[in-house]
Amino acid sequence: MGQSFRDVPAWQHAMQLVNTVYAFTRSFPAEEQNGLTSQVRRTAVSVPSNIAAGQALPQKEFLHCLSTARGSLAELQTQALIAVDLGFVAAGAAAALIEETNRVDQMVEALYSTVDVGWNRSSL
Repeated sequence: MGQSFRDVPAWQHAMQLVNTVYAFTRSFPAEEQNGLTSQVRRTAVSVPSNIAAGQALPQKEFLHCLSTARGSLAELQTQALIAVDLGFVAAGAAAALIEETNRVDQMVEALYSTVDVGWNRSSL
């Protein structure tokens, strides 16, 4: 793909998701700074990072990076539910975060389909 990763809408929305996650984790207890807080933030950062890294690689590797980003989104949803179970955030806050991860996931899935179609056609 000839464009910069910064031009990819899925990357742009994933970057917004990172900001949302940082706000989401601000209410976590201080003793969680090196625990769940750090894990949730690292997971969120991995989504745009994988999109950006994949953009610079051949299509087959890009597909792998996009799959990894989607896995991170599922992880993030699980971590949001754990935060609710532990009483760190309200269920409504987690539901809003999960909804945002679903939107980003749909965009990453669409990007995957676009890259996969291009790769399959070029390999014929």
